[in-house]
Amino acid sequence: MHIFINQKNFKEERQEFVERKGKGHPDTLSDALAEELSINYSNYTLKRFGAVLHHNFDKVGLLGGASHVVFGEGYLTAPIKILLNGRTSTKFGDESIPVNDLLTRWTKEFFKGRLANLNVEKDLEFQYNLSHQSSPGKTYEKKSAKGTRRYWFEPRGLCDLQELKKLVSNDTSLGVGYAPRTPLENLVLAIEDKLSLQDYKKKNSWIGSDIKILGFRNKNEYFITSCIPQISTCVRNVKEYKNNLEVARKTIQGVAKKHKVSKLELSINTRDNFKTTELYLTATGSSIESGDEGLVGRGNRINGVISPSKPLSMEGVCGKNPVYHIGKVYYLAANEIAKKIYKKFKISNEVFLASQSGRDLLDPWLALVMTPVRFNRKKELEAFINEEVKLIPTLTKSLLAKKHTLY
Repeated sequence: MHIFINQKNFKEERQEFVERKGKGHPDTLSDALAEELSINYSNYTLKRFGAVLHHNFDKVGLLGGASHVVFGEGYLTAPIKILLNGRTSTKFGDESIPVNDLLTRWTKEFFKGRLANLNVEKDLEFQYNLSHQSSPGKTYEKKSAKGTRRYWFEPRGLCDLQELKKLVSNDTSLGVGYAPRTPLENLVLAIEDKLSLQDYKKKNSWIGSDIKILGFRNKNEYFITSCIPQISTCVRNVKEYKNNLEVARKTIQGVAKKHKVSKLELSINTRDNFKTTELYLTATGSSIESGDEGLVGRGNRINGVISPSKPLSMEGVCGKNPVYHIGKVYYLAANEIAKKIYKKFKISNEVFLASQSGRDLLDPWLALVMTPVRFNRKKELEAFINEEVKLIPTLTKSLLAKKHTLY
């Protein structure tokens, strides 16, 4: 592994943007569903066959349905289409795996309780586009019969799972991370967390989950614009709708105060038109009910926000194989290492881990760490990184135990 430790000025930016797509946003739902399917499939095959079988659900998508919404009433008039795209092992030895049945059941369980007024038996329509074809490398040359690529998604036994013998990178890709979060990142996350808490939603049953927040900071001035859906069955008229907006406004202002924000310009639901009664009123609390679409990788980055001024990768992390897929394990590892560096060395930092397809997964091709100017513990940091990359396999176990939120 080549390790580079370079320096930069980490002086706080004078301006920054931060975006957060809430738990019910179609893109976040796609990310969350893909990850749920991967975790469930991994645990299923691990328990049944003794190993996590090859799979990728990182191309899962959602196509919005249609809904009927008036004050006091709301329901779907056309189903949400679930696009189960990806690749998965369909058999192990002589045993077939009922992939479609499993994914369908897990998806219905996922949506239960996620969206109000959704009937998972009639409001979801499934489209299956799952492949068990190997990526390039499989040939039908005589010598290739001794390899495992031909049996990548239909292993004859554990002997065909090369990762049990040695972990290698499945792709040439890049994982990035940084620490700590900025005050604006923390504020944007705290706002959505507060509005999404179960205790808060019990007291405010009208609030939907497709909350979107865009924040901007200019020195010590903060600007927040947010879109907050209301659930039509819990709102009887325009007056209640307006009162709910004021409740949300006071809540956000309270969160900002806790974060020591003294100058805040706050906007909520700027597209609402009370003259025509065109409002952010929904049957389920999410725009997925009315034609919107969601795809894995289009939403929040692995640390929960979209920060254009910070390093990021365009990898869709959720749904990827948690054992060896670099777009997942290196991305998560870079974030975890960045947090540990901040805790141990008390410095802001950025971490980049690059792989080469087929290379030993515990020996990244390149590791780059950006530290502040005048940081003089480079040898100690380099030794720390060498030790940390050895711990990458432990991330698989913690991922399957749902100890990380990737969206």
